[in-house]
Amino acid sequence: MRRALVVASMGVLVALMLGSALAWWLPRLLGPQPVSAPPPAGAPSSTSKIRATLFYISEDGLQLVGPPREVPFGEGVLAQARVLVEEQLQPPPEPYAQAIPAGTTLRGLFVTPGGDAFVDLSAEARARHTGGSLDELFSVYAVVNALTMNLPAIKRVQILVDGKEVDTLAGHVDLRRPLEKNPRWVTAP
Repeated sequence: MRRALVVASMGVLVALMLGSALAWWLPRLLGPQPVSAPPPAGAPSSTSKIRATLFYISEDGLQLVGPPREVPFGEGVLAQARVLVEEQLQPPPEPYAQAIPAGTTLRGLFVTPGGDAFVDLSAEARARHTGGSLDELFSVYAVVNALTMNLPAIKRVQILVDGKEVDTLAGHVDLRRPLEKNPRWVTAP
């Protein structure tokens, strides 16, 4: 009788071990297999490009110029707007000067269904600004015009700094509301 009890106990123990191993191993064998994730929706393709107009300060320093440039393609208005602003923040082609203070980065961007874009720039947009009304106009309208002139779905742009609404970048241009495009400061390249 004792031998039968030992054999039965061993059988139960083996069954439990097999059951535990099967419970751990079977879902991994039959479960979904890992696959590489596709790029996020709206992410720019590494090969697709579009022609866009970005804005820089002219050689004489008195106007914005908008030479056409090749920029990465972004799927949808929000993704393309992000690409345009990021490209606008890059160093300009020769012989033009950058309208936006060096070191400024894009912190965030949001587009409403009504066509208002909110562009959140890093603190350098204010801290490193050279001042002066003309330079501030150039900084603001380089961003505003890059979005409104390249993306018909965007009608107005409001610039934020460090996630907050600001009155101005350097004391001259009212940024408390979204601004429409203004080609007044733009001349042909």
